[in-house]
Amino acid sequence: MDSAVAIAVLSLVVGAAIALIFFGNYFRKRRSEVVSLANADPQPEPKNPSKPHQPASKKIHAKSHAHGTDKDKNKRHHPLDLNTLKGHGDSVTGLCFASDGQSLATACADGVVRVFKLDDASNKSFKFLRINLPAGGHPTAVAFGDDVSSVIVASQNLSGCSLYMYGEEKPKNSNSDKQQTKLPMPEIKWEHHKVHEQRAILTLSAATANYDNGDRTTIIVSCSEGTDIIIWHAKTGKILGNVDTNQLKNTMSAISPNGRFIAAAAFTADVKVWEIVYSKDGSVKGVTKVMQLKGHKSAVTWLCFSPNSEQIVTASKDGSIRIWNINVRYHLDEDPKTLKVFPIPLHDSSGATLHYDRLSLSPDGKILAATHGSMLQWLCIENGNVLDTAEKAHDGDITCMSWALQSIQTGDRRVDVLATAGVDKKVKLWAAPPLQTS
Repeated sequence: MDSAVAIAVLSLVVGAAIALIFFGNYFRKRRSEVVSLANADPQPEPKNPSKPHQPASKKIHAKSHAHGTDKDKNKRHHPLDLNTLKGHGDSVTGLCFASDGQSLATACADGVVRVFKLDDASNKSFKFLRINLPAGGHPTAVAFGDDVSSVIVASQNLSGCSLYMYGEEKPKNSNSDKQQTKLPMPEIKWEHHKVHEQRAILTLSAATANYDNGDRTTIIVSCSEGTDIIIWHAKTGKILGNVDTNQLKNTMSAISPNGRFIAAAAFTADVKVWEIVYSKDGSVKGVTKVMQLKGHKSAVTWLCFSPNSEQIVTASKDGSIRIWNINVRYHLDEDPKTLKVFPIPLHDSSGATLHYDRLSLSPDGKILAATHGSMLQWLCIENGNVLDTAEKAHDGDITCMSWALQSIQTGDRRVDVLATAGVDKKVKLWAAPPLQTS
């Protein structure tokens, strides 16, 4: 028993000694760490580590700034790209220039029509008038009436398609310029609902009735996705006439700048042309089919009139562009003549010819703007040569385009301006390319 107790006591003593040695070393080590930390506190080194981070911070800011510069370059990637109109909340479905050449109306799927004032196409921002459509309406097309203060809008909702004419009171002559800058909010002057039953309006085109006995008021033409086309009096909203293309399905229609002819591109390869007949008092007497453009081998995708209303330019899925002379004596059975035929200079990776989605002639009739998807091209109407190409003019399909009827101030010069819109919520302004080609 005594030996056992002695062994137990010895074990306890040895264990305590080992524990004492271990904890002693531990506490000496901790003390040295505390001393080192205490000695380090008065020194300014802790402030220094923040300094090495400053160059890193500068690098980040410099990179961010460079990225912003790259973004600006991407926005202006093409030499003809003048500017981008901001503020649209959804796809832009329609646009149109007024006769003054400076007012540009846009229709947007966010339910708003905006009328921009383009005093200088190079400005960083532009003032615009905002027109909110009735709830549930989605604007699909827009056109100007007799002046800048009247805007006709096509709107689509669940019950069908509607037409609205928004107008505002003109500022009094006695008012000062400061008062004129404050325009009254536009209001609906007339409206029509289910104008094409439940079919959507594809295009709205407008022209001043200055041919023959025309009363110089604005004529509006609405083209539905069916086969019907309606002619409207812009100021009163009165229906002046309607036609049926009888071509299964319309693609678009246009009215000649002098208000004389209406032409429609539809499902077939032929283009039908109607004449608006005016009575002696200037009112519209009727609409008569007068000619048919035959020559394309496949469906016509788009058409536009020349500024003098004597020619029509058509693009077809057959891969060709045709220029037609419609200034003929049709009442003597004289047929319209094909003046020129150009191949569409677009091909896919397999070499197959692509077609143009839209066409628009410059105010001088010398440059043809054409689109395919997100690509924009300018062609010389004289020989069909490509003047310039913007491969990716928009981040998505181009939905509409329009030339300003007059040149617009851009910095220290005046240029012909083309506006394009797309599903990317952008409206872009482009300068006309020079006609000289290498």
